[in-house]
Amino acid sequence: MKFLAIIASLVVSTQAFVPSTPITYKSIVSTQPFAVEGPAHSQNLHYTQKRCPSNLYMGWGPDPEWSPATVTSTAGASSSGNFITIAVDVPSSVVEEYKVPGQYVQVKQNIDDPEGKALFLAIASAPVKEGEGGSSIEFLVKKTDSNAWITDAADGTAVAISQVLGGGFPIAEEVDGFKYDFPCQNALLFANGSGIAPIRAAIESGLLNIGKPGDGGRTARLYFGCSTPADMPYISKFKEWEAIGVEVVPVISQPENSQGEWTGRTGYVQSCLEEDGVAIPRNTGALLCGVKGMAESVTDVLTKAGVFEGRVLTNF
Repeated sequence: MKFLAIIASLVVSTQAFVPSTPITYKSIVSTQPFAVEGPAHSQNLHYTQKRCPSNLYMGWGPDPEWSPATVTSTAGASSSGNFITIAVDVPSSVVEEYKVPGQYVQVKQNIDDPEGKALFLAIASAPVKEGEGGSSIEFLVKKTDSNAWITDAADGTAVAISQVLGGGFPIAEEVDGFKYDFPCQNALLFANGSGIAPIRAAIESGLLNIGKPGDGGRTARLYFGCSTPADMPYISKFKEWEAIGVEVVPVISQPENSQGEWTGRTGYVQSCLEEDGVAIPRNTGALLCGVKGMAESVTDVLTKAGVFEGRVLTNF
């Protein structure tokens, strides 16, 4: 499990949980997504459809098979501008292969460069439901100096994308049914930073069968940690998630650096879990994605409380 938790932290981004705690800080800067202007391009590159195996071997998982894709939009996912939502138009085969929240792809700048460095990106949008079709997927990427080629990309920029990789969160195998003789009636979700990407996909997929009290379905609580409120992606989605029954608990690790007064939870996701405890561990399952320390600590707290180890799910 420790190995899985360590690997899970790699596929978050390019760096890569109860009463609901409202966002109660004052004078927060705007949380509305904003457009990110890319560098000027004299021309956009266009590639003919092709899949080509790469000679890049990562040491785990199959070799990527590259296909052309197109960035269709970039927008700020946090008010600080440090996290970017990127929508990419992809081949229909990629959409069809994406079945389970937590799966990921590799993305690189030039399809014809076999040595080009690839980003490992968990898919942030939910899998398309059967019969709906579609040609777009979304990512959440933390901006760095080395990934400006995609975080600052102009609409229409050509990139290369691999086939869908990884098994994702094994929800059907470990959470549904009576494998552990106790039904899973409560879902705990844990993320920090861009680790929220595959957790968002799980929430919005409907596969967790989340429901409000009295409406049937599972209860769900999301512990989501970031350094400051301005650096917290998807704040604009919190009401949407709460409307379907997810209790959102934002956790800020650097409240002293917040713009305005933060009166919500502080510290780290794992410490908040310890404070709250796990009410009915035998009927609880968990999904988590984030840095190594968080993943290991949360797993330790959950299993010691009595949650079945097999129901503590990572996306690797």
